[in-house]
Formats: sequence, C-alpha cells, structure tokens
Amino acid sequence: MNLLEVLQNQLNDDVVDNLSRTIRADKETTANAANGVFATMVSALSRNAAKPEAGSALLNALDRDHDGSILNDVVGLIGGAQPRNKASNGLGILEHILGGKTNSVVQMVSQSSGLDFLKSAELMKLLAPLVMGTLGKAKRQNGLDQGGLAQILSGTVSQASKQREGMSLIEKVLDADGDGNVMDDLAGVGMKVLGGLFRK
Repeated sequence: MNLLEVLQNQLNDDVVDNLSRTIRADKETTANAANGVFATMVSALSRNAAKPEAGSALLNALDRDHDGSILNDVVGLIGGAQPRNKASNGLGILEHILGGKTNSVVQMVSQSSGLDFLKSAELMKLLAPLVMGTLGKAKRQNGLDQGGLAQILSGTVSQASKQREGMSLIEKVLDADGDGNVMDDLAGVGMKVLGGLFRK
C-alpha cells in the first residue's frame, strides 16, 4: 500500500477547488503544494512510527480519534462543516506530528510551492486531518499493529524516495535542530529539486 498515492487520489477537482478558494490561491499551485504537504507529513509520521514511544502514541491516537470517518465528507472538512474535535483539529495534529519543526516545514512548503507562509500554514492545517484519517482508515481496514503501521509508512517513504529526489531534502528539514538555519542549506538548487517533488 502506497499511502501517498491514496492521499493524492483524494485530491479530486472538488477538493482542490475548495482548498484553493479557502486559502485564496490558484488551483495548480494549491494542488502542487498539497502533494508536497502529503509527502512531508508521511515522512514525519514514518519517523514517529519507527520510535517505540512515539509509535505507540500514534497508534493510540489513531484508535481514539482517527477512524477514517472524516473522509466521508472531505469537502465538508475543508469548509469547516464537520464537527470540531480532535479528528478535525489540524493545528493540534501538526503540533503532535512535527513538534518544534512546524515553522521550518511551513517555510519549506512555502518556498517550494510559491505559496506565501500564511497560505502554506493554512493548507497544512486543512490537510493534516485528511492525512490522519487516511492512515486511521488503513489501520482499521488492514488490522495493523504498531509494526504494521511503521512498515506501511516506511515503505511509502522508501518508494517515494526512489521516484522523487526531493524526499531526501524533506528528511534534512525533519532532521534539523529547529534553529531555522536549515532553510539556508536548502536554498538554490536544493529548493529547485524540492519544487519538483511538489508535483504529482
């Protein structure tokens, strides 16, 4: 199972149209940025799932809050029509997954996609529940334990790394110590390579 493909398949015209109107950006830029957000979040989730304590916390969060039912109305989720709870709390999800690296990741998405910082942050907040809902649905349908969850995530990242050169740059951002200097390291050619990742 390739989690990125499952996520990208949910970016139909209606979803992209609603995302672009919500963040006030053109549809092509929004769709490209969304692909990059998916790749970044799956990479971060894979790293978390590989650690015993963080992986256990992820498994518990999926069991408790993310059963996949949120995917029944993705357009409603984006438009704010779904009830406010942990399953739809994009900001809370980002803080749990990315921690202190959230701003660096938003900056990377912004520079790579052409969206400004605030629009990139809003897009990530909108897509985070979709990522967790998709992962929770996969867990439930396939009866995954912690090891199975880690395997699907690492397999997706490995497959994407072979197809997309920019995945290694995402790893550098996630490895950064949070001082902000990582973006200097990814300037120039690095950001151009990463920009290629933000297309399906």
